[in-house]
Amino acid sequence: ILKLQFLYLIGSSPLHPTADTMGFLDADMLYPSAKDQKNAHKRKRLVQGPKSHFLDVRCESCSQVTVVFSHASTVVVCASCSSVLAQPAGGKARITAGCSFRQKAE
Repeated sequence: ILKLQFLYLIGSSPLHPTADTMGFLDADMLYPSAKDQKNAHKRKRLVQGPKSHFLDVRCESCSQVTVVFSHASTVVVCASCSSVLAQPAGGKARITAGCSFRQKAE
């Protein structure tokens, strides 16, 4: 009886559940976590932006650094030794095994 009186005082009823009891608003939509934003689609983020970036790729044979787009649609070869650095793979480019790379600073 006390619980029903308390629910009546706060404006809630046991027959009509509130958003807190339903559980569908557990995530904070105003302040999403960085992890959720990183995994979200580029158009569904709080601030829209592409997931593509540029990479510094170091050739394993001559150690020359070449800038490669992460979603390159053509084969990228080293300018000095003509070895293949990246190949297109549908979406992102596949970096050749043995080549070291890092994402360029924005």
